[in-house]
Amino acid sequence: MTLASRLASCFLLYLFPTLLSAQTAPSPKPIPIKVVVVAMLEAGEDTGDMPGEYQLWVEREHLDQIISVPAAFHHVRLNKDGVLGILTGAGTAKAAASVMAVGIDPRFDFSKAYWLIAGIAGGDPADVSLGSAVWAEHVIDGDLAYEIDARQIPAEWPTGYVPLRHATPYEPPAQPDSGEVYTLNPSLVSWAFHLTQSTPLPDSEELRKARERFAGFPNAAKPPFVTKGDELSSSTFWHGSKMNEWANTWTRYYTNGTGNYMVCGMEDTGTLQALTFLAQAGRVDFQRVLVLRTVSNYDQEPPGISAADSLKSLVGRKYSAYFQALEAAETVGDKVVREFVAHWPARE
Repeated sequence: MTLASRLASCFLLYLFPTLLSAQTAPSPKPIPIKVVVVAMLEAGEDTGDMPGEYQLWVEREHLDQIISVPAAFHHVRLNKDGVLGILTGAGTAKAAASVMAVGIDPRFDFSKAYWLIAGIAGGDPADVSLGSAVWAEHVIDGDLAYEIDARQIPAEWPTGYVPLRHATPYEPPAQPDSGEVYTLNPSLVSWAFHLTQSTPLPDSEELRKARERFAGFPNAAKPPFVTKGDELSSSTFWHGSKMNEWANTWTRYYTNGTGNYMVCGMEDTGTLQALTFLAQAGRVDFQRVLVLRTVSNYDQEPPGISAADSLKSLVGRKYSAYFQALEAAETVGDKVVREFVAHWPARE
């Protein structure tokens, strides 16, 4: 054997145990997550500037540990209590992709995690007032449909939106086979509502004046309150009383007449679809999912104003109750988060 061969053999004998050790070293144990808070929009940085849906959670829940998730929209944040914060980005596509990326990350154990989706929304003045908080019982998809332009719909049609696999609007039977409706755990929703229904919500003289514009809507005239109802989720930011009529009828259609549309959001069907698939894979428990939406603006024009002018006043997040709705989402939602954390052993 040559000198070179001897040296090569010695090197391999030295290297082999090191490689074997690296291959057999146990992977780090996944971090057990107790609660996941899912926010959608942020105005700027996570902390220290004008807040969006994420910032109050980051600051008040002390989500100080930043963990990079390159496949998601944004890094995640963790606190010492096992509460994880996710910022998904706007729209159902970003939400679905981000939640899936975090959900399959082997660094986290979500098997017993509760999920709280918390954000602001447009509200139906027939049911809620500015700054109110709604726990969702159903989340209805407002994107999955056929559509004919309003200038070409038959005179007898109330809308140009037609359910998939049907030929006319609201044609029975409803077939929610492609993610058109998500039903949340009724017991958990009722528990969250009863826990938080007496929570004081921020109000102001400015909000009172904004509510006065909706004469003829008794619930819209009330100070902010906590309730439960249904959400319509759509990546299109729609607005106007005619669209409100569609949202109410679409919700009743897909809930067999039992649902009551109250708020509209953008991302939640994307998040819930990802959680559905993650539950199928055994990564999460879909029975531990809650959706909370708080009313930053009404979903339609006030009497005497056109829908176009009303929409124009909302551009750039110029919502009447923007800050109050952010505050309500964190205040109401955190009561549930704190209860989960405080009683975690019993809830496992």
